[in-house]
Amino acid sequence: MGAGIEIREATADDWPGIWKALEPTFRAGETYTYPRDITEDNAFRAWMAAPGARVLVAVSARPKDAGMILGTAKYLPNHPGAGSHVANASFVVGPDGAGRGTGRTLARAVLDGARTDGFRAMQFNAVVETNERAVRLWQSLGFEVLATVPAAFAHPTRGLVGLHVMYLAL
Repeated sequence: MGAGIEIREATADDWPGIWKALEPTFRAGETYTYPRDITEDNAFRAWMAAPGARVLVAVSARPKDAGMILGTAKYLPNHPGAGSHVANASFVVGPDGAGRGTGRTLARAVLDGARTDGFRAMQFNAVVETNERAVRLWQSLGFEVLATVPAAFAHPTRGLVGLHVMYLAL
């Protein structure tokens, strides 16, 4: 894990800190397909109340900012029924968590949690190809790009770019 970072399950009381991490990412519109003008209520429903999701938070364990939410992740079945043995996940590192190993720490916790919960694989359906840091992170953890759907994401500054479908057997 990243130095000075603890991972735990999120609670409803964590929402203000989670929203502080999510909002700039959603507003930027560079890495998620959520509407850039998503309301806080709709973001809460999508992140915290997604059916079957386990939501985690990365919190600082450093004395100077102990308890501050640095990032969040959620994982859930990628599809119901016959596809429920494959997990899907979403991750956001907030401004306070950048450069601290928050993303890698969350990723490892999600992968460990998904294995423990009996998932046999993890599939990401929509990794924006221009999100190079995330793509490098996932590949360093063993994910492979199965396909890239061309021009599937309307990036606010780069125009139409591809979405990677990425996969890792657990």
